[in-house]
Amino acid sequence: MENDTGTPPSGGTTDAPVIELNHLTRRYGKLEAVNGLSLEVRPGRCYGFFGRNGAGKTTTIRCLLNLLRPDSGTARVFGLDPQRQEVRVKSRLSYVPDSVAFYPWMTVNQTLEFLASFRRHWNREMEADLLRRFQLDPAQKASNLSRGQKTQLALIGAVCPEPELLVLDEPTSGLDPIVRREFIQTVIGAYHGSDPERRTVFVSTHLISEFEGLIDQFTILEQGRELLTMAAEDARERFRKIRVSFPQEPAGLDLSGALNVRQSGRDLEIVADGNSEQLLERLRARQPEELRCDSLTLEEIFVMAGTLAKAGFQAVSGKKESLSV
Repeated sequence: MENDTGTPPSGGTTDAPVIELNHLTRRYGKLEAVNGLSLEVRPGRCYGFFGRNGAGKTTTIRCLLNLLRPDSGTARVFGLDPQRQEVRVKSRLSYVPDSVAFYPWMTVNQTLEFLASFRRHWNREMEADLLRRFQLDPAQKASNLSRGQKTQLALIGAVCPEPELLVLDEPTSGLDPIVRREFIQTVIGAYHGSDPERRTVFVSTHLISEFEGLIDQFTILEQGRELLTMAAEDARERFRKIRVSFPQEPAGLDLSGALNVRQSGRDLEIVADGNSEQLLERLRARQPEELRCDSLTLEEIFVMAGTLAKAGFQAVSGKKESLSV
């Protein structure tokens, strides 16, 4: 239950999921854009929602926000049904879609005043700081803004209410690399870090490397289905890349248990799935010239996700049934 202001009553459970999907399905004709998707986002997480174009990320987000109705399954935000309690849900979150638009006759300042009029809280100091950082002219009309500037304006409008949940769908689309890095590292980092127990970020992006240091947990989506869900630290610990170089092209190497092996002459690149120490021990016994082991980045794990699925990786549990090279 909520009070009339749309905020949780005192004494509520603070660790209840902010987002909860159960067997969510959405079709467009015969195309299943989202197929039985289940996931859970806890408060204070920066949650990455990864997938190629057409994987079903935007459709999932639109179902969460009641912009689309699912064909089956359920979506809950703050434990609420976004279809029946849409105002209460949306009063507690901000959303930046992959393509934004504003009233063209409004200036930047008028647009922000308009957005602020719908909010109970608005951080004016943050607004002024972000306008300065993004070098946006408050007097400039929205119709004269570039695509990147419109995205910047939308991001300011999303962050200044300091919502409990920030939903971002390709939030850095159209931004140049310098502004992109500033927004991700400074703006999202400051938003999330200022109240890490309450503020949650749910970000859909293909620029995974740029969010590497912020993501706590992630789901990889492919053709509307979940391929892999893991905590980021667990994934980095589990999946490792071994690079090894021998004096001569090796023969008869025992690499059983390796997830993936690529060889070019005397050089090998091996992806280990929780068994890097065993593989390293076997490789050291062959006296390599060079041997290096590093954690896979989230982007590399994303690229490998298809291999994981084909090899029998159970996405929901994060456990392996049987993997073979």
